[in-house]
Amino acid sequence: MEFTLLIPALPLLCFLFLGLAGHKLCPRAAGLVGTLSMALSTALAWATACIYFFATPHAGGYEQIVPMATDWLCFSQRLVISVGVLLDPISVMMLVVITTVSLMVHIYSLGYMEGERGFQRYYAFLSLFSFSMLGLVVAPNIFQMYIFWELVGVSSYLLIGFYYTKPSAVAASKKAFIVTRFADLGFLVGILVLSYYTGTFDLGALTADKGSLVIASTAGASFMGLSVASWAMALIFMGGAGKSAMFPLHIWLPDAMEGPTPVSALIHAATMVVAGVYLVARLFPVYVFAAPDVLQMIGYIGAFTALFAAVIAVTQTDIKRVLAFSTISQIAYMMTALGVSGYGAQEGPGYMASMFHLFTHAFFKALLFLGAGAVIHAVHSNEMAEMGSLRKYMPVTNIVFLIACLAIAGIPPFSGFFSKDEILAAAFEHDKLLFGVLWVVAGLTAFYMFRLYYNIFWGRERQYHHKPHEASWMMLAPLVVLAVLTCVTGFIPFADFVSSDGAPLHTHIEWPIALSGIAVALVGIFAATLLYRRGGDLPDRIAARLGGFYRATSRKFYMDELWMFVTKKIIFRLISTPIAWFDKHVIDGTMDAIGLSAHRSSSAIKGLQSGKVQFYAWIFVVGALVIAIWQLFF
Repeated sequence: MEFTLLIPALPLLCFLFLGLAGHKLCPRAAGLVGTLSMALSTALAWATACIYFFATPHAGGYEQIVPMATDWLCFSQRLVISVGVLLDPISVMMLVVITTVSLMVHIYSLGYMEGERGFQRYYAFLSLFSFSMLGLVVAPNIFQMYIFWELVGVSSYLLIGFYYTKPSAVAASKKAFIVTRFADLGFLVGILVLSYYTGTFDLGALTADKGSLVIASTAGASFMGLSVASWAMALIFMGGAGKSAMFPLHIWLPDAMEGPTPVSALIHAATMVVAGVYLVARLFPVYVFAAPDVLQMIGYIGAFTALFAAVIAVTQTDIKRVLAFSTISQIAYMMTALGVSGYGAQEGPGYMASMFHLFTHAFFKALLFLGAGAVIHAVHSNEMAEMGSLRKYMPVTNIVFLIACLAIAGIPPFSGFFSKDEILAAAFEHDKLLFGVLWVVAGLTAFYMFRLYYNIFWGRERQYHHKPHEASWMMLAPLVVLAVLTCVTGFIPFADFVSSDGAPLHTHIEWPIALSGIAVALVGIFAATLLYRRGGDLPDRIAARLGGFYRATSRKFYMDELWMFVTKKIIFRLISTPIAWFDKHVIDGTMDAIGLSAHRSSSAIKGLQSGKVQFYAWIFVVGALVIAIWQLFF
């Protein structure tokens, strides 16, 4: 299966070609080159999945395959950084998800971005991002993963700030870059600590035999009351929390909506935001056996983030920001599932459920973002207040958007029902408190998604300055494909392919839990129907009654203001300013004083090297006399 190397290589070659020669192509040609490249990668990814899952013999479960690996840097006999490809159930699954969604975004962008300045540059950045994500998921060692992790951050910065003449887009790209770099510092420190004790970066070695290498290497080592293994894995999770926008590092993601809508679908549906979930899943045996306390912390952070983001999404009026907070909430759902999971046999349904929800969420969330893009393209606004009754003008978009809303709400037979049910069942089995939180979030998700749906496609009658119309077939085709995937992917026997130890799981629908999830979702849909289907001022009156709580929720609980206070008042004023003063006046002052004293000393004695022979002779005679007198009398 050496051909899998071509899956990330094709987008890389496309990026180099469009980056160097794209300006010589017409925009449509550049778009077609990028789309064709991604289509080939997608075909190879699906071929890889078919061969890995169906044509390759696996005795008792799916094992790791390394079709290609080359030593790159050798620090010692054991500590070696290699570059290669690692195939196992979750990396193969991610190859399919990333390439499929990316291909849909490439096709959709041919219509959505038509006429935009920098069209060739846009497709070059898309290719770079796809290459970075694909390189990340097939990395056989944690250091290669970190390299591509940073490439993902750089390429997302370029895509979010694509409209570089727009100040808000520039600010959003910088915010995303800085917040994720801050988190990635923890990731890097965690990698260094882990590799120092274990002597390896290899993921296979780290996770083999239930993380026994990590347990043996860090045994007895502790710092501030926690084991070294716990510190290392917590720091590594810090990087994942930044990429996956976990509280309190979530603040970059809503602002990232300033980028083009197809970029939001690519980054915030199936790729960058799930990198943190993938990271925890990749090192899952180490978390379970070497750092169970950190895994429990991940579960509670995920549950809080899911509830926090869902509450905020209820009050947002920008349709892309509603979807942004929905993404944060759903990614947190996946994190919580990992946090409540055990390992192997029937102890690890949470792991499988997390990966299953990652898989299904990628398609229906990409559908929601691209559907929102079609709406924005038609009405030239992101605000729900300027939308309404669009079902009359955009019937196809209305249907596919409704399918995605039903899926994310967890209504059968759509894919979100099956994956969300598995998460609720895993949480109920291991932690009733977390189950209660996720159950409430399921109801809130249904409410805010149908609030969004009714405000866009139903609600008040609107008089549009330009009559809205359905998007072009170039934009509708990806929506239809994603809608079909949303309808069918839930029926995939996912537990037969993906589990924490590679062995098939025997799962079934827990109907009492499933029915409770459906019930709370229907309550949320019913409430949204009463409030928003026909319009009216009842939602405004309820908001007025809620007063300060509603204002705080609509302002995202003032988290941006809190971070600005911490950044400017504490970090800049109380830490950075004194350090800058010390650097300028003490460090620089000391160096300046040394230089000044050397300058004055040299000025004082420079006469000794004046070049005057008579002066040299006089100094010689005087010196000789002084030495003679000293010898005579002393």
